Amino acid sequence: MLAFVARRFVVSVFTLLASTLLVYFLVARAGNPLTPLYTDRSAQRDAKIAERIQVMHLDQPLLERWAGWLWRASGCVLPGRACDLGRTADGQDVLALLRLALGSTVRLVLVAAVLAAVLGVAAGVVSALRQYSGVDHAVTFAAFLFFSLPVFWVAVLLKQFLAVEFNDWLVEPHIGLPTSLVLSAVSALTWSALLVGRRDDARRRRWVVRGVAFGSSLAVLQYLSAVEWFRRPGLGAGVVLLLALASAAGAAVLFDGLRRGRLLYACLATAAVGGLVQFGLGPVLRDPSWFTLFLLLVAAWAVGAAIGWVAGAADRARAVRACVLTASMTALWVFTDHVFAAVPAYSRLVNGRLVATIGSGTPNFAGDFWETFLDDATHLLLPTVALMLVSFAGYSRFARAGLLDVLDQDYVRTARAIGLSERAVVVRHALRSALIPVTTVLALDLGTLIGGAVITETVFGWRGMGAFFVEGLALPDPNQVMAFYLVTAVAVVAFTTVADIAYAYLDPRVRL
Repeated sequence: MLAFVARRFVVSVFTLLASTLLVYFLVARAGNPLTPLYTDRSAQRDAKIAERIQVMHLDQPLLERWAGWLWRASGCVLPGRACDLGRTADGQDVLALLRLALGSTVRLVLVAAVLAAVLGVAAGVVSALRQYSGVDHAVTFAAFLFFSLPVFWVAVLLKQFLAVEFNDWLVEPHIGLPTSLVLSAVSALTWSALLVGRRDDARRRRWVVRGVAFGSSLAVLQYLSAVEWFRRPGLGAGVVLLLALASAAGAAVLFDGLRRGRLLYACLATAAVGGLVQFGLGPVLRDPSWFTLFLLLVAAWAVGAAIGWVAGAADRARAVRACVLTASMTALWVFTDHVFAAVPAYSRLVNGRLVATIGSGTPNFAGDFWETFLDDATHLLLPTVALMLVSFAGYSRFARAGLLDVLDQDYVRTARAIGLSERAVVVRHALRSALIPVTTVLALDLGTLIGGAVITETVFGWRGMGAFFVEGLALPDPNQVMAFYLVTAVAVVAFTTVADIAYAYLDPRVRL
């Protein structure tokens, strides 16, 4: 494996060198950066031209300019030398501008990529396990629909309906009975398709699930409308505890299929401890820092791991993983409760316009930790959804196709023949091999998206890598474009290398 990584590293270095030469030549030949100054009628025209020639080294041959840029940029990776990506045509430090743009884009891309991968893989797995069912057809239709929609059109629709219309609705957040009936019917069909198979003897169970889901959804929607929950949202300690216990049951099903009661009791104990501890964390969570929250999360992991270690005598590793997942979900519910509690105060600070439509933050915003988090999250919401919808199709299709292909393999049929449960066959054996194509897609998506989602950033007014690249190319400014390309190329090469290494973990046959 080390030899393989070393070979990939050497090849990647030479690939980057050749590509930087090609891109530098193309950008430098794309236009004359002095053209905007030729129309300057001020007395400083000649001085400005001379300064730009000096800053951009336009008096040097093209190959020499590229070599000089490469030598200065090598300080970004070689120890003992300063990182210097040059200056823009206006004399600004490219490295400082790159840091600002990259920080804004990474914040957007990571959230969108992770959500798209998690939701896409989950939808693809469910679609494969319910092949040719209503869920399968619905996921397939949604995937092709999202993939075919233009990003700029989706962005405009999101701004209109998920921001403008939703903000207006929050003034009087009432859900009418017809709307509640439609949403409850959709909920009933969804839950029955997810929980009930296609066997002939499952018809009665399907209608029972539909009835329970319809009645529960209708009651919840009417209750939330009556108490104006959407204007003053919150979970409360009791709901947090119930959600934590439900997460514990889900973790036990995921890791053990409820075959051993000890693991379920361990997960429930972890959730109960987390649900009770939240009562004593009020002063700590009133205005915390990210470091404080991280320490609390580590403490939750430690408690979950300890409970799993004590309770999982037969299979401690699995019990520890299940309890740590339960602790993470419990911490997430507590965090969500505090975020919801800060919504009314944040809404007053932004004049009731809860969902932002432009920019990466409210100018000159001043608030506590939870209000600042809400400000960042609401500005992230629309561009994240736009990017996620486009990527969702690829992840769901690859996950579905990969899992269907693996389920027909001999080793999967052998696993079923020796008596393993369907959960163990899918999660422990089939899914790992099916995730190999998804890993490739995720690696390429992360690498290219870090380069900047140009259209999405433009529509939503984000000052990220997309705007950084467009401004550099418009002049053209080789230093600015090369800084963009350097980040993009290194990200693609790095993530594809990580994907190759991940193959060996997902499929042991790759190690040979």
